[in-house]
Amino acid sequence: MDREPITPAGYQRLLREIEQIKSVDRPRNIKAIEEARAHGDLSENADYDAAKNEQGLLNARLMAAEDRLARSEVIDPKTLSGPKVMFGATVTLADLETDEQVTYKLVSSYEADLKHKTISIESPIGKSLIGREEGDEVIVQTPQGRREFGIQRVEYL
Repeated sequence: MDREPITPAGYQRLLREIEQIKSVDRPRNIKAIEEARAHGDLSENADYDAAKNEQGLLNARLMAAEDRLARSEVIDPKTLSGPKVMFGATVTLADLETDEQVTYKLVSSYEADLKHKTISIESPIGKSLIGREEGDEVIVQTPQGRREFGIQRVEYL
């Protein structure tokens, strides 16, 4: 079984997601199935079909979340240090063409959210940064094309 790194915050979010499915979403879905059954003929009951479809989706989400939890290896970035970029690093980059700076935190694919400036270690930028240091230049092939960045700062916050 491959271990997957996750931050403490991501681990807590995963636990909350599992609890939400088990204690809120599934019971609500079971109630919806029971109510739809009470309406009679199941062969032409759209409410029943929708509730059963939702049940399948909830079970798939729960299985995926529990699998991810079982494979999780919690790594607290605050306990890490050093010049090299690795999981949990907060990296400030400068676009070498525009001089525009951007800061990203490297996290698991489960936690990645560009709105919050977190990117997956599996993303093109994440992969290109792993093992690099401040002052290094990296070339990244993104969906928008080739970009060159200079690593300005590596921190573990």
